[in-house]
Amino acid sequence: MENTFWAAFIASLIAAFVTTSGIYVIRSFERWGRDNSIYFVCFAAGVLISVSFLHIIPKAFSMNDNAPIYLFAGYLSLHLFNRFINAFVCDKGSDEDYAIGLIPMFGIGFHSFIDGFIYSITFTVSVFTGFLAATGMVLHEFPEGIITYLLLLRAGFTKRASFLLAFFSAALTTPLGMVVSYPYISKINQQFLGALLAFSAGALVYVGATHLLPQAETENKKYSLIALSAGILVAVFIVLSK
Repeated sequence: MENTFWAAFIASLIAAFVTTSGIYVIRSFERWGRDNSIYFVCFAAGVLISVSFLHIIPKAFSMNDNAPIYLFAGYLSLHLFNRFINAFVCDKGSDEDYAIGLIPMFGIGFHSFIDGFIYSITFTVSVFTGFLAATGMVLHEFPEGIITYLLLLRAGFTKRASFLLAFFSAALTTPLGMVVSYPYISKINQQFLGALLAFSAGALVYVGATHLLPQAETENKKYSLIALSAGILVAVFIVLSK
C-alpha cells in the first residue's frame, strides 16, 4: 500500500485553513459572510453527494461484500449523533446561553475530528479517492467555521474568544484526527478498509444530503441551485476524467 500520509495531512491542513478562513471572513466581513456562505454549502453538497455515489460507494462495494451494511451504519451513526447533540441545544432563556454555543461547538469539534479519520481512510485507499472526498470536504469547512463562530458569539463570548474557540474546535481538530487515525488505518487489510470506506461514504452522504441541503432549502437564495449544479458538474467531470 502506498504511503499517502503527506497527501492526507496536507488535505487536512487545507481543510483547517478553509475553516479558519470562514471564521475570519464572518468576523471581518460579517454581512458578506452571511449573504454568501450558503453558496459554499450548496457547492459542497453537490460535490459530496456526487462523489459518494459515483466513486466512493462503488469502490467500497468492490472491496467488501458487506459494504451496504457499513454504508447504512455510517449514515445512521451520524444521524443519531446529530440528534443527540440537538437534544441538548435549548433556546429557552439567557441562563442557557453558554450551552447554546458550547454544546454545538463540542459537536462540531468531534465532527471535524472524525473528518480527519475520513481523510486517512480515503487517501489510504488511493490518492484519487482521497482527492475526490477532500474536494467536497474542504469546501464544507468554510460555512462550518462561520456557524461555529456565530453560535459562540450568540452565546455571549467576546469576538476574540469566539474566534479562538472556533479555531481550536472546528479547524485544528481535523488534522489532529487525521494524524491520530492514520497509523492504524494504513495497516489494516483491504476488506476492513472497504468497510471503513463504506462507513465514511454513509457519513459523507449524510453531511451532503441531510445536513447541507436543508440549509440551502431554508435560505432559498437566488443562485443556490446554480451553486449546487456546479458542485455536481465538477464532481462528475473529475470522476469521468480519471
